Order: sequence, then C-alpha cells, then structure tokens
Amino acid sequence: MTLRAWAELLRVSALFTVPGDALAGAAALGARPNRGTALAMGASLCLYEAGMALNDWADREEDAVDRPHRPIPSGRVSPPAALTAAGALTAAGLGLAALAGRPALAVGTALAATVWAYDIHLKHTPAGPLAMGAARSLDLLLGATATSGRGDTARPGGARHPAVAGRGPDRWSGARTALPSASLLGAHTVAVTTVSRHEAQGGSTAAPLAALAATAALGVAAGRRPASPVPAAHRRTGPGAPAVAGALAAVYVGTAARPLLHAALNPSPPLTQRAVGGGIRAMIPLQAALAARGGAAGVALGVMALVPLARALARKVSPT
Repeated sequence: MTLRAWAELLRVSALFTVPGDALAGAAALGARPNRGTALAMGASLCLYEAGMALNDWADREEDAVDRPHRPIPSGRVSPPAALTAAGALTAAGLGLAALAGRPALAVGTALAATVWAYDIHLKHTPAGPLAMGAARSLDLLLGATATSGRGDTARPGGARHPAVAGRGPDRWSGARTALPSASLLGAHTVAVTTVSRHEAQGGSTAAPLAALAATAALGVAAGRRPASPVPAAHRRTGPGAPAVAGALAAVYVGTAARPLLHAALNPSPPLTQRAVGGGIRAMIPLQAALAARGGAAGVALGVMALVPLARALARKVSPT
C-alpha cells in the first residue's frame, strides 16, 4: 500500500471543498468562527474521507470493470483496509462532533448515517442524488450547530441572539437559521451527483443541461442576501459583503458552467468527468458566496484561498 494509493482512494484533492461548509454555516448565523466551528471542520473532513473510502469499497466489483486503475481493483489497497479506514474515520468524525455539543453530534450522526446509506445502497437508486445533497446540507448545518453550541460567540457588549448562543430552550434555532444556505449547497450537490452517474459511460445530454440551469439559478440566489431571522444588532455584516457575494456567485457559475456546457454538447466519458470535477471545484466559490451572503466577507475570501491549493493537488490526484 502506497501513500499515493491512499490519496487516490480518499480523493484528497477534493478535501478542500469541505472546510467551507462549516464556515458558511457559521456565517449564516452572523457569528464569528469559533472552537465549535473548528471541531465541525474536523468532523466534516473525517466523515468526508470515510465516505470516499466506503464508496470505493462498495464499488470495488463495478470499478474492476469500469475503472480497473482505482486503488482497490488494482490491488494497491485491500478491501478490508478500505472498510476499516471508513469505520475509523466515521468514529473520529463523530467524536469531534460530540465535543461541539449534543446538537452537533445529532447532526453529525445524521450525516454519517446518510453517507453510509448512500454508499452501501442509495447510490444506485433514484434517491442517490438526493442523499448526496442531504449530506452536503447536513455538513453545513453541522457547522452552524457546532458554532452556536459552543456559546462563545458573544458580540462586543455581551449581546447574543439565541441562534448564535445555542444555550436557550431552543438549541436548534441555529440549524433553522442556516437552512436556506444549506438548501442551496444541497441543490448544487444534487445537480453534480446526477451528472456523475454518467461519468463512466457518458451519453447523457439531459443531466449536464439540467445541472447548467440549476447552476445559473443557484448563482443568482447565492449572490442575493436573504432576509435573515438574526436581528441586525446581532449580525456581523462586513463592509462590502453584498458585492463580494455577488462576485463570488459569478465565479461559482463560471467554474461549473463551462465544463457542463462542454459535456452537454459532447457527453463523452472524459468530458462528463470534467464536468463533475468542475462541479466539485465550484463548491468552494459557492461556499464563499454563501459566507459573504451571511455578512462574512473576510471568511469568504479565506475560503477562496483554498482554490489554488485544490487545483494544484487535482493535477496530481483526481477529485472524481
């Protein structure tokens, strides 16, 4: 077993699409990222990698035909090792979520269950794309609940909104506040996953066209600031955040749309795979736009700093 084989199995180049989920969840609350947010990022990374390992374990027979170069069918990683890694990473992810509080653990458990259900059974059913979308939405909600659950997001003067404090009778207000952002991220994931179902054989024009339309609609929504249930006195609104959100939404559309258009015009396996890769990379500017949409322009620009790192690593290890 080589380090490169594990990097391919875990698709490490796609890891840069994960931290933005938690940061966008925190921004949706109008809260500064805190220790809970960091715990959520760690949990998300572990659960994402667990899903990658489990995915290849579950698809090992199919990959032996369609992708014999993958780590398991090529013999570079054994099936028991991949399954053990998936279990260990899941346990680590839930452990980190537990440190962020009970609501975060509940969301993390739902996320882990969704990941395992998708990889083991739902992937090859009509519910597969919806399950993947739910997983991404839950990941953003994990960031929101972990951030609010720490109770250390006070603004100057000591004021806290219940969605941020997470200590009142309703510990789930943070999740509800972040639900619009989570829905946008989940919808993008549904679109990309639908296209990915054709990346081995190609042949679908409808899937990339539908994803292209969804990308345009999501770009418009991500560039607009929503009506927030967090009062203005409690919301962090960075200078220029609306303009930053609009610009990042345009970057998101540009990143995803071009390869989708190429795949729609020529639905060959290579172009379909590029469209999926573009959709994965577009996660980062979408997360950044959602963070700016929540008023955290600085956080949004920090998320965008992950783009060149993701591109550099994608040249060595495919994200699909």
